[in-house]
Amino acid sequence: QGHLVESGGGLVQPGGSLSLSCLASGFTLDDYVIAWFRQAPGKAREGVACISVSDGITRYADSVKGRFTISRDNAKNTVYLQMSSLKPEDTSNYFCAADPDTHISACLVNWYGMNYYGEGTLVTVSS
Repeated sequence: QGHLVESGGGLVQPGGSLSLSCLASGFTLDDYVIAWFRQAPGKAREGVACISVSDGITRYADSVKGRFTISRDNAKNTVYLQMSSLKPEDTSNYFCAADPDTHISACLVNWYGMNYYGEGTLVTVSS
């Protein structure tokens, strides 16, 4: 049984940076699409960024394009989300999810179709 564990959340000031990690265990990420989603209380879940681990193709939501970078380290079986120029509206619980069959073109909207989910890590952007 595979697992995903997110880490790296915390409190950061507006304009600051934070890096999240998504560590996979029980399976290798090589042939998976990994997506980061976020959901704040009372708000809809939003796909933020995703990556095809095999070829490195990425996709981003318009709301984070140019500020967030998703990357992977195959040797560490880990995907990262580097967040910069953070805004209060980026405050949310961030989840990673993995699936071997999701196409990269649909990764930002395929929450219910993913195979593995993490428990989430909270990011708070506040002064």
